[in-house]
Amino acid sequence: FDSLTACVKNPQCRTIINVLVVAKSKVLQTWRQLDITITDFTNEAKDNVKFLYTLEKYCEPLYKCNPITMLDAIPGLINAIRMINSYSRYYNTSERMTALFVKVTNQMITACRA
Repeated sequence: FDSLTACVKNPQCRTIINVLVVAKSKVLQTWRQLDITITDFTNEAKDNVKFLYTLEKYCEPLYKCNPITMLDAIPGLINAIRMINSYSRYYNTSERMTALFVKVTNQMITACRA
């Protein structure tokens, strides 16, 4: 998303938008809506990445430890997920939380089978 955002903010693109404004172009409204959509999705992606990175240290034992050792990481992982659910602007939907828990439990099952 950063490269797309950078392209939209680049001086050449801004010049073209200014020409469209001066010409009172009909495509300007469509462009503005597209710009808003790009900005919203970029902000959502950045917010999601920020919160999901907080899970990294808690998820690592799910991949590297045996099931007994893995148990020590579970309370921290649950607290991190609770924090995401409480503070994330975008990732706190029930669908995304469910998908996250499904991935965590699937990895736990995989580790137990190994």
